[in-house]
Amino acid sequence: MISLKRNSKGELVDAKGLRSRASSIYSPNQAEDFKISRSKFTDFLLCKKCFYLDRVKGLASPGMPGWSLNETTDILLKKEFDKCREEKVPHRIMKEYKLNHVVPFQHEEMDNWRNSLHHGLKVRFKDSNIILQGGIDDLWHDTKEDKLIVVDYKSQASFKKVSTEAYLQGIYHQGYKIQLDFYAYLLQEMGFQVLDTSYFYVCNADRAALDFGGIMRFEETLVPYQWNCDWIESEVESMISTLNSPKIPESNPSCENCAYSRERLKQL
Repeated sequence: MISLKRNSKGELVDAKGLRSRASSIYSPNQAEDFKISRSKFTDFLLCKKCFYLDRVKGLASPGMPGWSLNETTDILLKKEFDKCREEKVPHRIMKEYKLNHVVPFQHEEMDNWRNSLHHGLKVRFKDSNIILQGGIDDLWHDTKEDKLIVVDYKSQASFKKVSTEAYLQGIYHQGYKIQLDFYAYLLQEMGFQVLDTSYFYVCNADRAALDFGGIMRFEETLVPYQWNCDWIESEVESMISTLNSPKIPESNPSCENCAYSRERLKQL
């Protein structure tokens, strides 16, 4: 996909290929605090070279269009859960899965925690200058255990019925697990008790419908996932070492971005 740089008015502007905000670029061994989002942490796990070129060298990756349909599903679900949150009652999906003891979690910071762009959950990693952050979709409260449940909304379109085993084993869903592991870690570091079971709220569009008629129908499924954050601290420590290194790390042999860059250079 070829991406053209535009300003906030939608006008074409020169693409520099570099980040303009100094706060998004890390200087090795800097003393100032530096924020690492969940998505950038995932980038580090996927390809350390791409992560380094982005965060340290300030290279800006080509933009991607927004996922407007997925975002709309999230917005509408949040409206439903916020209504239940206000009334302190279980949502219909909770009743369907016999989770009547679960209600949407109420907290004055909920809107900030869900704002991944400007706020999100935030934790300083140990005594470092690295601030880990991530915007959640929702948190539920298990009133029996008095613990929080991490929830992530997912939208898709598949002819296959959603099942827990197949969903969690999906190649492209492994990154989803990292999300919930990461959020559970942040919440625990913030002092909250988190239930071992988290959920993917999967909205699967019905592609077998006879017609459209201006309505897209979804089947809703709760996929339970036993999160594990035991691995996170060692990876964050490795990430910090990478940030503070003067040397650009090796790329992941399977990274298509790096492969494209190498082959493009050969043609010049």
